[in-house]
Amino acid sequence: MVETTHSGNIGAAARVMANLGLADLRLVRPRVFPAQDATARAAGADHILEQASVCDTLEAAVAECSFVIGATARRRAIGSPLLDPENAASHLVKASGRGSTALVFGQEAAGLSNEHLDLCHAYVRIGVENDFSSLNVATAVAILIYEVRRQSDSHTASEEIAYEIERRLKGTVPMTVSEFERLMEHLERVGHRIGFLRGPRTQLLRKLRRLLRQGLCSQEDINILRGVLTSMEHTIEKGETTSDR
Repeated sequence: MVETTHSGNIGAAARVMANLGLADLRLVRPRVFPAQDATARAAGADHILEQASVCDTLEAAVAECSFVIGATARRRAIGSPLLDPENAASHLVKASGRGSTALVFGQEAAGLSNEHLDLCHAYVRIGVENDFSSLNVATAVAILIYEVRRQSDSHTASEEIAYEIERRLKGTVPMTVSEFERLMEHLERVGHRIGFLRGPRTQLLRKLRRLLRQGLCSQEDINILRGVLTSMEHTIEKGETTSDR
């Protein structure tokens, strides 16, 4: 939960997490926490609040995750897939066999920013009435994690075993958000050095980010591309050294 304004919503989210068997609550810059309102609304789910991690950034909160879905009320023209709750839950359950996953919820009034959604592999939108689309964040948490629980119950052990066999045969290790962000920092640095990126190019970088996220799957993919970028940097440095002579 990112920049939650009302601490009672944190408590309500903790309560439904306990109801549905989830325990890992991560809070990014909540306005007030710990708080009496959160404890009261948790209604006994104190262990969720006590174990909650408080992070300075969303990137830190999801750093080790290999698949992240952001909840948004807005329809976006470009970017990651926009899923309904059932499909979002199905993707999360399947991805959980490959590594850590996360559902991200934004601040009550503003939701998730574009920068927050840049860290997500997909978006989920809960279908509500267009003329009354404002949905309480704790209610959104309840709807989506209930769907995750429902999908998880139907996800058989045989599917998990089949995926593990496939993964080992391929020898791939899923990339994490942290690894992908380091790649993007590397790409932006090299892009500026070779003149591809001149000045602020937020939209272009956002499109590159989403293009790469669709094509890259593993740590091996990341390492190959970063190796190419490092070779480019070495070539640039050699050229700069030669021109200085």
